[in-house]
Amino acid sequence: MEIQSNDERAFRGVYEEVFPVIMRVAYHVTNNRDLAEEICQEAFIRFFDKGMLFPSSDDAKYWLIRVAKNLAINQVKRKVREQGMVEKLKQMPTSRANTTDGEHVLIREETRAEVQAAISQLPEKFRLVIVMKEYTDMGYREIAEVLRISESNVKVRVHRARKMLESILSRE
Repeated sequence: MEIQSNDERAFRGVYEEVFPVIMRVAYHVTNNRDLAEEICQEAFIRFFDKGMLFPSSDDAKYWLIRVAKNLAINQVKRKVREQGMVEKLKQMPTSRANTTDGEHVLIREETRAEVQAAISQLPEKFRLVIVMKEYTDMGYREIAEVLRISESNVKVRVHRARKMLESILSRE
């Protein structure tokens, strides 16, 4: 039986059948129940919005599993990149000596906020490429296609954005 993903009745049936499966997949990738639920919701939103026609409910199920798995993996990679950036910033010389564990947590949170604030200060064309590269796990070619610029231009913009971020963060 064919499944039209934006047909409400068909969607409801697929949702009831597949949600527990993709919830388990997302949870085992992220190890975070709330994040897994968000990923499942995003997968079903994409499923409905696409308005795709699937030959069977199994095909719809497999599509949703792939989407949820990819979203979860991308989320984990994004978190690792953010932590890497925080670790890199922690290596920078600081005047904060003799800190306690609580202070380390506070410094880490402040550092993450500083990075986000620094990114928001970038000109749009640089902010866009750095966010796409670092937070969406897109490759240079994909970014180039989305922005309709050359791949070499994307590489240059990413490099310049990173240099600008380094400059902004070193001033702070």
